[in-house]
Amino acid sequence: MGEAITVVSAAQDLLTEYDSLATRAFGRRVDDVTQLAQHADIRVALHAGRVIAGGLGMLIPQHFGGRPVPSACLGSGCVAPEHRGDRLTVRMLNERIRPLQERGAVLATLWTSSNGYARRMGWEAPAPVFSWSVHADALKRDFTPGDLDIEHGINPSSEQLQQLLAPRWNGTLLRPPWWTAHKQRQHDLTYYRFNRPGQPTAGYLSLATRQHDRHGAHLDVHDFWAADDTVASAMLAFLGRHNSRIPTITFQRTSLPPHPLLLHNLHRYGDATAESWHPWMLRILNLPEAVRLRGWPPDLDATLPIGVEQSNGHTDRYLLQIAHGAAELQPTTTETRVTLNQSQATLWYAGGYRSTVAASMAGVRATDEQCLTTLIRSTTEHEPWCAEHF
Repeated sequence: MGEAITVVSAAQDLLTEYDSLATRAFGRRVDDVTQLAQHADIRVALHAGRVIAGGLGMLIPQHFGGRPVPSACLGSGCVAPEHRGDRLTVRMLNERIRPLQERGAVLATLWTSSNGYARRMGWEAPAPVFSWSVHADALKRDFTPGDLDIEHGINPSSEQLQQLLAPRWNGTLLRPPWWTAHKQRQHDLTYYRFNRPGQPTAGYLSLATRQHDRHGAHLDVHDFWAADDTVASAMLAFLGRHNSRIPTITFQRTSLPPHPLLLHNLHRYGDATAESWHPWMLRILNLPEAVRLRGWPPDLDATLPIGVEQSNGHTDRYLLQIAHGAAELQPTTTETRVTLNQSQATLWYAGGYRSTVAASMAGVRATDEQCLTTLIRSTTEHEPWCAEHF
């Protein structure tokens, strides 16, 4: 019989070994392992005294319905290639979530290319994720710069703008104070802020430049925060001014909010291409608490019996009560009117069903259309978007 695998919190010596394992497992240096050590709970798996798997977790709220909900944000998870295939990833995810759940997390989120096993564990992707590449000439031609002042660098007003705009979406993080400095170091970011004369920051960009293999450079947009469409247009026009050395502007998968401003203002859709990426995935750890902590439409007054099917085949019955911008989910014996499985409940919670047709085609069952309409409407006030990668 082989030696048992144990999972422990990573002290400094184990952190160094985990760092080396992550480099070997990912085929590249993973700076988060060491740079986020002081902000994260790091767990490693040991076999015969050696680190064979690891991952970090951070307790950071995510916005849902305009309110921050405590979430276990998981990153840099890896398993040694020689130990893959024995369900160690599943065990590590649960071990990494547990200490953060004990500290209050009611959600968990991660970015993963292995969507299949994540779904089997109750995770779901609230929205498709794309990066966009656009000709710089097209941005310069099709967008109006306006009369905004442009300044190099970031300031407290810029971060206040981000904190103001983030709650408009479901899934954005309530960024901790160290977030911006960490990302700047990680990607060598350059910042530009936009404001009307004498006014606070109305928009800001963070950019990373990579040298082209032969000539010019690549420009990657990491942050794109704009208070309104006029500011966004000026920011896109500014990016177009780089056309003398940079033929194509790339918007990283987390940078552009899911609104149609970019495509609807281009004269030719062919000037932009989209690349599909693996998505961010969400898991609800405590559904009643997640419902209680979330924001809800202030004009909605509804009572709805719902059922949530568990992986063991049992259906938990709840009474969902929404009023005055708040909601409660209480156990009930009342016959259910709408039934969802765990993944469907996650997608509903995140506002991922934009219509009753989408929910029905996904397998959500309802006794009548009005019940389903009420349920879907309750979470569609904000669209799902995770603007942070970790």
